Amino acid sequence: MYYVIKKQVDSLPETFIGFAVPKYIASKKNKNVIFLFEKDGKVIRKWVKLAEIVLLTEDKEYFVKVMKQFKDVQEAQKALVDEAKANLETSMTNFADTMNAEIHDFEEIRESRDVPCILKDL
Repeated sequence: MYYVIKKQVDSLPETFIGFAVPKYIASKKNKNVIFLFEKDGKVIRKWVKLAEIVLLTEDKEYFVKVMKQFKDVQEAQKALVDEAKANLETSMTNFADTMNAEIHDFEEIRESRDVPCILKDL
């Protein structure tokens, strides 16, 4: 059995995927690796760009070690992103509240003489 870690291009926050495959086809002349899976008695071929493959190994223990390392880093980064999203939501709410209050305050004085606003005459 072979063990693969592949980059997940353009799929944040999932940046990698790991899987086992019984067979692969590769050559130095080609920029792709073909992974052969068997599903329901049929062989399925999955083409993967060589540049997207992080690891291809027969060493399951090493594969599991690297996957754990990647997952740990990914979880830590996801936690930071989640925290940043929560902070952004709070900041956006504060921004909206502040701007709405400012506009409301201006609307309160808009009718006064010293504000040159045509809306008073409409």
